[in-house]
Amino acid sequence: QVQLVESGGDSVQAGGSLRLSCSAAGHTSRPVYMGWFRQAPGKEREGVAAINVNEVTKYADSVKGRFIISQDNAKNTLYLQMNSLKPEDTAMYYCATRSTELSIFRALWWTEYNYWGQGTQVTVSS
Repeated sequence: QVQLVESGGDSVQAGGSLRLSCSAAGHTSRPVYMGWFRQAPGKEREGVAAINVNEVTKYADSVKGRFIISQDNAKNTLYLQMNSLKPEDTAMYYCATRSTELSIFRALWWTEYNYWGQGTQVTVSS
């Protein structure tokens, strides 16, 4: 049974930084894609960043230059380094994985992912 557990969410002031972690367990093979998604109250879930087995990454335009996605395969852990945080980054952040191939152009489509964590809350105050 696949389990994804996010951590690292917190309340910070604008301009601050946070590092989210996602511990993955139970995959029978290494996920082809791992991604971070977020959902703010009253808004649709949106893709933030994704990374594949070849270390190819994709970012939402709203976070390019501020967020960095990375993975530690030895620890089965996905990270999201978030810098220069803005109030509009406030949301529940979810980690997700996909087990099969996917075009990089679809890597931020949340509907393409099979497994999800429970989320970790990020709140950025102005």
